[in-house]
Amino acid sequence: MEGLKIAVIGGGSSYTPELIDGFIKRKEELPVKEIYLVDIKEGEKKLNIVGNLAKRMVEKAGLNTKVVLTLDRKEAIKDADYVITQFRVGGLKARARDENIPLRYNVLGQETTGAGGFAKALRTIPVIMDICKDIEELSSDAWLINFTNPAGLIAETVLRYTNVKAMGLCNVPVNMKNTTARMFGVEPERIKMDFIGLNHLSWAKDIYLDGKDIMKEVIEKNLDDESLNMNNIPNLNWDKDYLNGLNMLPSPYLRYYYMMDEMVQNQIKDVKEGKGTRAEQVMKIEEELFELYNDENLDIKPPQLEKRGGAYYSEAAVSLISAIHNDKKEIHVVNIKNNGAIPNLDNDVVIECNAFVDKTGATPMTIGKMHPIISGLVNHVKAYELLTAEAGITGDYRKALEALYTSPLIPSVTVARKLLDDILEENKEYLPQFNR
Repeated sequence: MEGLKIAVIGGGSSYTPELIDGFIKRKEELPVKEIYLVDIKEGEKKLNIVGNLAKRMVEKAGLNTKVVLTLDRKEAIKDADYVITQFRVGGLKARARDENIPLRYNVLGQETTGAGGFAKALRTIPVIMDICKDIEELSSDAWLINFTNPAGLIAETVLRYTNVKAMGLCNVPVNMKNTTARMFGVEPERIKMDFIGLNHLSWAKDIYLDGKDIMKEVIEKNLDDESLNMNNIPNLNWDKDYLNGLNMLPSPYLRYYYMMDEMVQNQIKDVKEGKGTRAEQVMKIEEELFELYNDENLDIKPPQLEKRGGAYYSEAAVSLISAIHNDKKEIHVVNIKNNGAIPNLDNDVVIECNAFVDKTGATPMTIGKMHPIISGLVNHVKAYELLTAEAGITGDYRKALEALYTSPLIPSVTVARKLLDDILEENKEYLPQFNR
């Protein structure tokens, strides 16, 4: 069997050892011949550090896989079988701006939702469109597996405005499943979760352990200190009546919508007390990680990487690639077009859901209508995503303003305009579409 060529855009990311670890664990089922780790000139130092660790990991595992470090994206994409995108335009400094600008107006500052996610999307869209152009020209049959945030919105843009075969992927659903399994002291394979909604706006609407409905017990466990969460989200307790009435398990990111005032105050408090925003905290974590990665004796994925917030990334990404390549006919949670899976949402919009994955791609599993308790919010956020995608493509100021004030996390048109002007001014070097 001929070996696979994998191109990783954003190869200098601190998450790359997760990905390499995933390929090592699945070496018997994925014949990977080449892994091209790609970055830009500004990221060359990190690329070399992470790339050399990747080479040591591959060598220790005895894989006959060539790891290539390059700044030439076209070289990496040419004839690739899979292109994985995990880049951050502007780096963590841009993320810090995304988190700090909204706080000036007492608005949520977060990297994937609200004004921060909006800014990140505007920076990301021109780059992902260039990558898609390269894929269409140099490797038209390749699958694009996008991990770049905001993952759902970027998947929406790619599937709406390009001809690339693509899926969006996030580690939140697998994190929710694995954390729930730990709560019950069982293997994750015994837990089944059915997801409904959008990326970072999803709910597990059915949860089973060995075929038995355990939603009631899961909700009880999430009402105490054992509640499910991610490293990058403040662990505020859910309202008891809300969670019992919902009768679904919300993604940890839904705290930003249902506890918005508390989350904003929490962020302001962290800044005032000198802890800084999450981006500023991650900068310190990354410094420590790259010091570890630079150790020539290190040849495994260090456990400290889990602090970064990317736990289970490799599990999600590499198992999805294996399901496609090996025609596994497995169920994975991905971001793909709705195509009727949720009847009270447009067919052509991207959702996050359980999907049947084989060599033809991913087919969404029928979910049924969203309950009114969530349908309003989902449609609201989807309208914001569609407008943001259009603004990111066209560079239209008015469309960008419409997108921002459509978001449920923005309090008014007046605030939206102030936010937009600040975002455009402080990100102008990354927003060519608005500078035309």
